[in-house]
Amino acid sequence: MAQRPAGYRGQGFSLRGEKDRFVLPPLFRKVFAELGDEGVLCVAKHHKYPCLNAFGPSRTDNFEDILDQELENAVRRNQDFDRDLRATQMWTFTEVPFDKSGRFILPQRFCKVGGIGDNICFLGGGQFITMWDLDRLGQEPGWEDQYELCLAEAEDARAKAEGRKK
Repeated sequence: MAQRPAGYRGQGFSLRGEKDRFVLPPLFRKVFAELGDEGVLCVAKHHKYPCLNAFGPSRTDNFEDILDQELENAVRRNQDFDRDLRATQMWTFTEVPFDKSGRFILPQRFCKVGGIGDNICFLGGGQFITMWDLDRLGQEPGWEDQYELCLAEAEDARAKAEGRKK
């Protein structure tokens, strides 16, 4: 039986910590390792939602196939498709290094375009991760269940951070 490719699944949460760093949750670091993408998080503005998306560098190997499929879907639906625009959206990312503990510094320009404040909710989406500010996720229709899952993780993270401060 063929092994299925690794995919980003589940959810995680990180508060902005010391030295302005966030932490990529272990569940996601494991997938980066499985894909051979250890230590590099490719971050971009999501093309549809008010958040960021992230993936490992190996995903770029499939960008042309993804563009071909999106074009085919548009033609089948009799919709316009601007391949140049979509390709630019896909390739406009920044490689952000993370250490073995998952710590990384998100460039301020991405915090601004993704609406990221003092926290990030990480949501697995198969071939990518969406990265949301908890408040922004809570306002997005259709994402209510994911918000509740991240809210619980946020409460745990904040309680843990408060315990360290005492």
